[in-house]
Amino acid sequence: MILILGGTTEGRKAAATLDQAGNSFYYSTLRGEQQISLHNGVEISGAMDTTEMTNFCKNHDIRLIVDAAHPFASNLHSTVADSACHLSLPVVRFERIFPPRDTSVTWIDTYDDLPMIKGTLLAATGVNSISKLKKHESESLRILYRILNRETSLNEASKQEISPENILFYEEGQDEKRVLEELRPDAILIKESGESGGFSKKVEAAKELGIQVIALKRPSMPTSFKVVNGEHGLRRMVERLVPDFYPLKSGLTTGTCATAAAIAQATRLLRCEQPDEVSVILPNGETISVNVGYADGYAFVIKDSGDDPDITDELEIQATVEQSERFEICGGAGVGTITVEGFDSPPGSPAINAGPRKMIEENLRQFSKPLKVTISVPDGERIASKTFNPRLGITGGISIIGVSGIIHPYSEEAFIESIHKCVEVASRSGADRMVINSGAKSERFVKSLYPALPPQAFVEYGNYIGDTLRFASLESIQRVTLGVMMGKAVKLAAGNLDTHSRRTTMDRDFIARMLKEAGCPSETIEAAHNLNLARDLWTIIPPSYLAPFCTTVKSHCLETCRAMFPKGELTILLIDEEGNIH
Repeated sequence: MILILGGTTEGRKAAATLDQAGNSFYYSTLRGEQQISLHNGVEISGAMDTTEMTNFCKNHDIRLIVDAAHPFASNLHSTVADSACHLSLPVVRFERIFPPRDTSVTWIDTYDDLPMIKGTLLAATGVNSISKLKKHESESLRILYRILNRETSLNEASKQEISPENILFYEEGQDEKRVLEELRPDAILIKESGESGGFSKKVEAAKELGIQVIALKRPSMPTSFKVVNGEHGLRRMVERLVPDFYPLKSGLTTGTCATAAAIAQATRLLRCEQPDEVSVILPNGETISVNVGYADGYAFVIKDSGDDPDITDELEIQATVEQSERFEICGGAGVGTITVEGFDSPPGSPAINAGPRKMIEENLRQFSKPLKVTISVPDGERIASKTFNPRLGITGGISIIGVSGIIHPYSEEAFIESIHKCVEVASRSGADRMVINSGAKSERFVKSLYPALPPQAFVEYGNYIGDTLRFASLESIQRVTLGVMMGKAVKLAAGNLDTHSRRTTMDRDFIARMLKEAGCPSETIEAAHNLNLARDLWTIIPPSYLAPFCTTVKSHCLETCRAMFPKGELTILLIDEEGNIH
């Protein structure tokens, strides 16, 4: 079991990340006041000292603690560290993303360091800071305390004898600039609460209005904690520390691998260092660590696709780095070349998508020098022949891709993104029609009907018929042919735009209904209730009834598809096992 200490935005993210595993865990908050949806988690509440937390972990077989509590909850962090030390448990600290410290802000270590202020100070540091700030009140300084509108907070303010006119309530989603415009304090005191705590918004609003900003620095964490600052890093850390918690392991995209290799080689070139791992900032802003290696003139990463059946798993992604007059990203051996319109870059460019390009550039800004980066994949040309690239008009190697930087096992996101790219290319191919089909077998059958269409006009949807049609609609494609075999056709006819067997099963009652609509004999309708495979329909339906049945199936399929493709011309081809088209 895993214990999450939450009550924060990070706690909610941690719970959602662990929920994906399908295994149970505990989610603990101080008062149980946070609204959170848990599918596999057990919610508990109440403060625990070191003894209570140690006993809880013992009694509930806790193997990992995830500390996602507020960064200023120092007593809790110490309790976690002590309990984990007693039990030799690992602790993952789910930290917030903190912006660099703004030099225009007055930074203090403790409330005692508050500088001399005359006028009004707005203290947005929570109800527990009242006792530490009250002594700074004077004839020349009025302090307004901004607190949560909770009974416990009101009781504490009353206990500290704070006048009601000096209390303001914090409301989620408030416009910080408007609040400050109404109050017009001379200074504002805030905690270094990170991006999820609205720190930057408060600073920006105050600076716009010329209000002095004083910020209390966040306390340091116990050095024994393993720190992550996002859900991807948390999942990868849990996979490492509790290997059996997730049934499948996540992996890294080629874009993340290329970025890590580039960082490593730039570090080697400019800092004369060769770290075994480097920190990579992902597109969502979080940071993960990636193992790297070095060879003569380049750094490399061995791609880890986790448990995703990715053909690029274990490929070596290399990066060379040179100082240059401008920043440039080039493709070396094994990285494909774009030969058609419809991509992020024009024909002749290396097949390095916009996401990875941006990730490489943003991660290399730390070196403050214009660099020329060349990404190479030694075995990329051979592997590319087994990918979508030849169909897409990318020659000579693989593509460097990745939207999130992380591969989720059997990633639907990655596959759907590849479909989207295929549809984009089809729309720019100049073809007057796009033909979509479930795979190589059905495509082989329908290609003979459209010999004049270029290869880019044929797109495989796998099981994602709805997504493929939605992309076609977004690209304003006017004419689409959908080739479908009986197994997927009966699911689509029943209203299922995703035909994967994990989500959709054959509805025998609906098939019987379609047989009845087509006027089939009662014995055929009865036989449908005992079907094992939808393709058996080709053999149980009398030949004279096949045409009306196929018409009925296609009619229902068309009705289902219209939700995703409402305006264009949609032709549906029903394909039998021998390749006959009905």
